[in-house]
Amino acid sequence: MSQKSVLVTGAGGFIGFHLVNYLKDRGYKVRAVDIKDPEYQVSSADEFRILDLREIEDCREAVHGVSEVYNLAADMGGIGYISGAHASITYNNTMISAQMLKAAHDAKVERFLFSSSACVYPQHLQDVPSVVPLKEEDAFPADPEPGYGLEKLYTEKLCQYFTEDYGFQTRLVRFHNVYGPLGTYDGGKEKAPAAICRKIAQANSGDTIEVWGDGKQTRSFMYIDDCVEGIYRIMRSDYSGPLNLGTDELVDVSGLVDIIAEIAGKTILKRFNTNRPQGVRGRNSDNTRLLDVLGWEPLIHLRQGLIPTYAWIEGQVKAGGADRQALIEPIPRVAAQ
Repeated sequence: MSQKSVLVTGAGGFIGFHLVNYLKDRGYKVRAVDIKDPEYQVSSADEFRILDLREIEDCREAVHGVSEVYNLAADMGGIGYISGAHASITYNNTMISAQMLKAAHDAKVERFLFSSSACVYPQHLQDVPSVVPLKEEDAFPADPEPGYGLEKLYTEKLCQYFTEDYGFQTRLVRFHNVYGPLGTYDGGKEKAPAAICRKIAQANSGDTIEVWGDGKQTRSFMYIDDCVEGIYRIMRSDYSGPLNLGTDELVDVSGLVDIIAEIAGKTILKRFNTNRPQGVRGRNSDNTRLLDVLGWEPLIHLRQGLIPTYAWIEGQVKAGGADRQALIEPIPRVAAQ
């Protein structure tokens, strides 16, 4: 029996890099595609191609000869980035998403997974820190995050139409704040856990760090091991509607700082800056449908996942970013308490 050949786009990025490793461990032949090489380690993919998926011919080259496509390619970053680059993000991601979907359909790919985002949810449902967990059907009536969230919601519908009109098998994953080792931690595109880990790694005990917002905004965060496990399970499922992929362990940003400071063994003071982007006031994942479809949900608690995340970022900071081959020890999966 020959190996199934699959494509991972965005494989130079954080989630894509880990997904390639996951699929290789399960015996798949993996083609990896990105506009750039992986930042920190060499990809384990069978082949890694540098392609610009805003170009249709590059999309066609990417999908040629593969059975399944995990389309993770996107122009993205933390709230500071996505709130200040609406035009370029929306254009780039529209071109990537629509053309990859069309190219995969034309190539008769068996299944196509689209990486969506919790940014599709209406902003008016996320205006208090004690947010009600968001269900998949809450996305409409629509009022998504401008730019990035709008494109994700539109492409979800485009995938739905390809399934309804052409019988093309699509899978839709709404990520909720993924973190872990090998994630971007500086340069302007990092997300809150990585940014706070970096600031605390750079600080001495007793120092003050800047925290964006008033610290009361809430989020749930998912460790990368759970993320790639969930992606694979969703791809293998028979469910074509959107599914949340996140935890429902809600924490405010001030509390997130406290957890990381405790892991680091440092006393850290906070200076809140409400003039910096902070996104919605609260966002949490309702995993009811995910459990119904998969019989599974993310299991790794926030503090457990932050231990190896902080250790890796601290190592990068101490090495001046030069330790590109840092090894990661996986943490065990545990049942939610």
